[in-house]
Amino acid sequence: MLELKQVVGAALVDSLAAPTKMLAARRTAPEQFAGMWEFPGGKVEPGESCEEGLHRELREELGVEVLLGAEISGPGPQGWPLNDRAAMRVWLAEVTRGVPAPLEDHDELRWVALDPKELAALDWIPADLPIVSAMLDAAGPH
Repeated sequence: MLELKQVVGAALVDSLAAPTKMLAARRTAPEQFAGMWEFPGGKVEPGESCEEGLHRELREELGVEVLLGAEISGPGPQGWPLNDRAAMRVWLAEVTRGVPAPLEDHDELRWVALDPKELAALDWIPADLPIVSAMLDAAGPH
C-alpha cells in the first residue's frame, strides 16, 4: 500500500477543558474548495513530526501558538482519508498566544458553537465532515 501524503489539522476550541466553540476556516483555493470550510492546518514537511508541522502551519496560516490536546483518532494509521493521495491527523487545540487571523489560504475565520446544527450549517469540505462529527464526540457533552 502506498503511503499517503500526511496532512495535519487543528480543531481549535475556545477551551480544551470545557470547549463551547470551534474555529472554522474558509478556504480561498483550490477552486473546487474555495468558499468551503475546513480545519486549519496543512502538509507535514520532510523531517517534521506531525505535531511540529501542525504548530508551524498554525503560525503561518493563523498567526497563533497553540496547546495541543487529544488527537481525534481517524479510521486509519495516518488519520482521516482526504482523497486517494492524502490523509489528515487532527488534534483538539487551544490558542495560547495571538489572535487567529486569516493570513494564508483563508478569507474568513468563524467561531462556531459546538452544536451539530450550527456546524452542519457551514459548507464543509466533504472529507472534513466525518471529522466534524468525531470532533463533537471528542469535545464531550454539548
